[in-house]
Formats: sequence, C-alpha cells, structure tokens
Amino acid sequence: MSNIINAIINLVENPKFELRQYSSSHNRANSMGDALEEYIKDLFAGTVEEMDAAQRNEKLSEVFSYLGNQNNPPDSMLRGGDAIEVKKIEADDSSLALNSSYPKAKLYADSPMINRACRDCENWETKDMVYAVGVVNENNLKSLAFVYGDDYCAEKETYEQIKNVIKIGVESIAGVEFANTKELGRVNCVDPLGITCLRVRGMWGIENPFRVFNYVFERDYSKLFNFMCIINADKYNSFDNRQQLEEVCGRIENFEIRDVRIKKPNNPAQLTNAKLIQFIV
Repeated sequence: MSNIINAIINLVENPKFELRQYSSSHNRANSMGDALEEYIKDLFAGTVEEMDAAQRNEKLSEVFSYLGNQNNPPDSMLRGGDAIEVKKIEADDSSLALNSSYPKAKLYADSPMINRACRDCENWETKDMVYAVGVVNENNLKSLAFVYGDDYCAEKETYEQIKNVIKIGVESIAGVEFANTKELGRVNCVDPLGITCLRVRGMWGIENPFRVFNYVFERDYSKLFNFMCIINADKYNSFDNRQQLEEVCGRIENFEIRDVRIKKPNNPAQLTNAKLIQFIV
C-alpha cells in the first residue's frame, strides 16, 4: 500500500522539476494544473519514469482506488490510504482557490460534496486528507508542499457553521422564491416568465501552506526547487516505512527531517509535535 513516505522517497531519489504535458488542453493554465496532478500521481505510484501508458495505468489502478475530476474533491484516493487534493498556484504567496468546497481536515464518505464513484470505490468512512500544493512557473515546478488537512485546516464544524449562518440569512429574505439546493441558495422565477434562476455559491479560499507554516520553514528563492512536508507525530509514527525514509535522508544531500512544533488549527495557542521534511536543491 502506497503512502506519502513512498511519494517523498520517489521525489528525492529522482527529482523532476519540469512537468510533462499529460493534458491536451488548449488552456495552458489548466494544462499545467493537470500536469501537476499527474506528477503527484506518479510520485505516489512510482511511475515518474514510466513511458508506457498501459503499464502506467495498471500501476495507478493498483495504487489508487479513486481518480477524480475537477468538479468534485478529492483528486485521488490511495487504496486503503489517504485522500489527495492537488492545487497549483503560479505566484509564491498566492492563496488556494477551493471554490465551493471548504477546507477539509478529513474527508468523510457521507459528505454531499463527493460523488458516488468516490463514495463507493472502497469500503471507507473517513480518510486523512493530503494537500499537495505546487508553485508552477511555465512548466517548471519551483516549490512543492505536502501537508495533512488536520494540521492545516480547522474541523468541519467551523466551516459548516459560517456556511449555515449565511444560508439561513439568504433564505430568510422575504418575497423571494427559494429552491432546495446544496449551495448557499437558489432563487427560482426571478423574471415574470419564471424562466430565470439565480444561484448563490460560496467561493472558499485558504492561504498556501508555505505562508501558513513560515514559522518552521522558509523557502530559499536562490535555489531551483523547494520541497516541504509537514506530518504530525502521530501520523508519521503510523507509517511502517518511515525508517526507509530516514535511511534515504542519511545519504541524499540537502534532504532533512526535523522535529518541529506546529500550531493546532482549532486552537493556535496549543502546539503539537510534528516532522518537517525538507528538500532544497
């Protein structure tokens, strides 16, 4: 079963900073976003060097139980393991656009935001969420961050509360015909013919992990590539192959694992033990 440790080992043992053009999209921004997603899949599956499409598909099928689409989170799920959400940004300090989906500390099978294929791909109730955030310039990957949702995002009740307050407020407006919707609101029959509707949607965003965790990691902009991974101690110690990562750390230059203390997203006054894994070349 593949996990984030495998992905990090594949990254540092065979770093690739020029993203392959997997997508046939004519929109370059979308194409590079697709290329980053495919690169992250390759890191987890160990297929970065695989040129045979059929062989790559077989390996991806072994490693992943679900490969998603742009409209529903997550982007992928490891078979028996974590869910992964990939985000591309083009500026070092840009925030992440999450659109209608609020940040997720964990992914739940009963979430209305996921589709049926994701819900039924394996027997699961809750998955830890990995955010993979890449800073891409042209087709070059300048920086990459892996962080777990429960080290990065507040619990879902925090976001649900504000969403519900807004939804109730919108639906309390007098003289407007509202319809049932998963969004913040939907107004039907806006015009006299009753043929126009208005959708009220949330557009969520969150600061990127490099800014959020800048108190434990600073990028070196003079270097070609910066990699950062934050894993809380409990999660890190749950990986059977962590010793393999530590052995790799001992023989690869500029690859380092350090003990750090990070703020808890639900109460920043409390700190928790974590591993900072960094690779700067």
